[in-house]
Amino acid sequence: MKSKFCSLLLCLPLLLACQSNQNPHVSQVTSPTDLYLDNQYLSIKPMSIETEQEIFQLDDDMRGMVQNKLSNNLTTQQKARVLLDHLFNEENIALSYDGNANVTAQEAYHSKLANCMSLTILAYALADEAGMNISFQNVDVPEYWVRNGQYSLLTGHVNLLVEESKDVDKRVVWGKRKIRIDFDPFVAKKSFPSHTIEKHTLLAMFYNNKGAEEMLNKNYPLAYQYLKRATITDSQFSSAWGNLGILYKLSGHYDMAESAYSHAINLNRDNLTSLGNLALLLNKQERYNEAKPIEEFIHKARVKNPYYHALLGNEAFFKQSYEQSIKHYKKAIQLDDEQHEFYFGLAKAYYKQDKLALSKHAMKKAVALTKTKDTQKQYIAKLNFLKYHETTTP
Repeated sequence: MKSKFCSLLLCLPLLLACQSNQNPHVSQVTSPTDLYLDNQYLSIKPMSIETEQEIFQLDDDMRGMVQNKLSNNLTTQQKARVLLDHLFNEENIALSYDGNANVTAQEAYHSKLANCMSLTILAYALADEAGMNISFQNVDVPEYWVRNGQYSLLTGHVNLLVEESKDVDKRVVWGKRKIRIDFDPFVAKKSFPSHTIEKHTLLAMFYNNKGAEEMLNKNYPLAYQYLKRATITDSQFSSAWGNLGILYKLSGHYDMAESAYSHAINLNRDNLTSLGNLALLLNKQERYNEAKPIEEFIHKARVKNPYYHALLGNEAFFKQSYEQSIKHYKKAIQLDDEQHEFYFGLAKAYYKQDKLALSKHAMKKAVALTKTKDTQKQYIAKLNFLKYHETTTP
């Protein structure tokens, strides 16, 4: 699977265990308003949080594009095609994917960089200005992680659905009546289930992304403000409460971290990340009997997910346990042999063991499987390095 996913929550990875049949019991939180610690995250410098208007706002250049290219004489389907062409065609904006680009519509438009969240925000703002019938979609992709420094980020995916208006587009009598605007064609190809989300939920996701980003930057006061705004914007968005728990844990507020995790899990019983982070917290406090059933439950829920085994491979590689890393990558490939990231991870682990022939073979598979030009160029460069290194090694 391509890495073109939105980072929706920060995951401190769980690396265990056996089996269980029931979702472990998690204590209830009395009131979500009790989960805030405003006086613990004060900052000398002023902190600015983007408003909804600032996130979706267009400037004169963007409005001019809408007026010039998305005229009312076009059907919604035609407008969507023109919009897609303008966003991705090299003669126009030519947006490039950047997983760290958690930016507003204007920032994405002018920097030409966006992640799937920012693309969705930009496309929505333009489509809304053009009077198109649009909605936000949350796509139920498998759990998928990417490493960022000492942390692993669990990613999700959102896109935009454009539908023809029956009142306006009576001329359209055949063909597709829905068009998705998405950075990742893999998602559409796999036909993952998706469901409509409201604008306030997307905003909460945006603030959650920004909060996770500031946590990685160790700017905890700003991270707190973003995560609090996420939970206020959509109080039912479980991931934001889970990230707030991580922030509390990193800051040493263990009781509040446990309460935030518990609230996140009670909002969404399938929030395995918050369950895993809760187990890590319990283990840190030597509450092993409480942590064990959670670990067993999570392992059983994830054991058939190839990306889970790739996560374990990444973690083992990070800890320089290369033999263990290879074992996990091979298990991921056994479950799904069409993902270039698995072979790239395998190639790195082989290289660390000086098994250059095996590393080169895995890199060739990674190159053959990737469909992204930038990633393919990077892989080819690494493959050429391996070829050169192999021929010059005595």
